[in-house]
Amino acid sequence: MTETMTAWRRESYGPAAGTLPEEVPIPVPGRGEVVLRVRATALNAGDVHVLHGDPLLVRPVFGFRRPKQPVRGMDVAGTVTAVGPEVVSAEVGEDVVGELAGGGGLAAFAVVAASRLVPRPPHVPPALAATLPIAGGTAWQALDLAEVGLREGTVPRVLIIGASGGVGTFAVQLAALRGAEVWASAGARSAALLERLGATRTLDHRETPLAELPAGRFDAVLDIAGGTTLRQLRRLAAPGGVVVLIGGEGGAVLGPIPRILAAAVLSMGSHCRIRSLAATARPEVLHKLLELVDDGLLTPVIEREYAFAEAAQALAHVEAGHTVGKVVVRGA
Repeated sequence: MTETMTAWRRESYGPAAGTLPEEVPIPVPGRGEVVLRVRATALNAGDVHVLHGDPLLVRPVFGFRRPKQPVRGMDVAGTVTAVGPEVVSAEVGEDVVGELAGGGGLAAFAVVAASRLVPRPPHVPPALAATLPIAGGTAWQALDLAEVGLREGTVPRVLIIGASGGVGTFAVQLAALRGAEVWASAGARSAALLERLGATRTLDHRETPLAELPAGRFDAVLDIAGGTTLRQLRRLAAPGGVVVLIGGEGGAVLGPIPRILAAAVLSMGSHCRIRSLAATARPEVLHKLLELVDDGLLTPVIEREYAFAEAAQALAHVEAGHTVGKVVVRGA
């Protein structure tokens, strides 16, 4: 087997246009790690934030002056080609899905902790499977935090703000599967899609501002877009309801931290709870998501697939914003 591979790298923080293909050594697995032949990589907004080194708060983790990992792509589906010492949960030749810590997916091969991987069902294509770890996992954890479907005997009314992106399209479907009445706020071009995914009602925020919705209407409000004020979100929640903060750009230095702190203060003594989600890699949730896709109950929305040779274009597409669903890069 060749000892080098092609990887799309950017050695400094900056726009996607500076991401270039380079020949680098194939990674070697360490203790508890495996090497994957990457079959598909799904991109997330988080990849763009790390690409830019934004906010500055993340740089102690990802690299102060330049990224520690110059290859973007955290969600991958692949085939195990090598295993390191003490790996018992994966074997060579196994098809798996998982989230890479820090990135590395836009390469022919990637190294990952075996504990982060879940077997890929044979009937779930790599491109669909790769969309699930971060976006699907975040939607699942947000609904858990909002207690959607966890209270027996009720039909919760859920508002999802920013419903057309990767997290949003999963949240709409998962909320509907939990028996919720789903209201989805997004651009008009996504209305038909969101209705097919299970939304009872769709709202174009330009035509129907959230400020015009009745107060106390929703048992759960999931804010993915991040452009709505905390007081507006609180007004929309019913007594005993939950507002979950998922997305939003925040400031250039501290990112979402000021908003998270303000939410904690505003939640004190309020009629509802305002919670901030810090989603984590949860293989047990990924396993359930894969089962739902395999059973035909959950449909990942892929706006566009790119060839491996177009990886920089795929990053630029996500960087530009307004993606409906997910963007996937096929393996080399």
